[in-house]
Amino acid sequence: MRLYPNRFSSANVLLRAAIVVLISAGAAGCASKQASVGEDDYRARHPIALTEGPISVDVFVTGRGLDHSSREHVRSFAASYLREGRGPVAIQFPRGTMNDAHASASVGLIRRELAAAGVSGQVNVGPYDVQDEKLAAPVRLSYLGLKAQVPTACGQWPTDLMSGSSLSGWDNKPYWNHGCAYQNAFAQQVSDPRDFATPRAEAPGDVIMRTRAITAIRSGQSPSTSWNVTSSNIGGAGN
Repeated sequence: MRLYPNRFSSANVLLRAAIVVLISAGAAGCASKQASVGEDDYRARHPIALTEGPISVDVFVTGRGLDHSSREHVRSFAASYLREGRGPVAIQFPRGTMNDAHASASVGLIRRELAAAGVSGQVNVGPYDVQDEKLAAPVRLSYLGLKAQVPTACGQWPTDLMSGSSLSGWDNKPYWNHGCAYQNAFAQQVSDPRDFATPRAEAPGDVIMRTRAITAIRSGQSPSTSWNVTSSNIGGAGN
């Protein structure tokens, strides 16, 4: 039997090399487009950063003691401290207001609420001066912890949105302050700042729901949930 050389081997190599070159060029084009878009993205201009800073809660004292609302604020602060705080707890009461006596007297009540909630350790107590005695000044509780915040300041307008006498600013780009308030609100509302860095671990599956679905499939039924929708006449709602 006469053997012939593989005439298609060199052609296949060239074809594969051309495909690799085309894919690489397309990927490079996508990367350059993403980089140009990222420069003007509000998430790159106003990023959310994890920082170490004071976590504080203001408790406005009314009357001669702590009412239900004030106690809930103190308990919420204690739960947050036990979950993510460290170091001493600072209690600052106002000085120079019309409610100084009640504010200073509430410090002992606040300390008892913290102890009842399980907060143990050093508690630093001290006053802070108030400039206007007519304004309501709270008792401030704080501790050092991990917090999410935007390092850039909002409300900055380094350039005009557009100029009436020239084409300066007439670009199809978001303005500098765009998205800053949203990023700040998002950073303040997140429950755990660490969620910005890494996702949480998956919770175990619902064994009861999984068993119900498998049983339904084995019996030839649909494992989906049935929703009963009742329709009514809007015009006869008052009858």
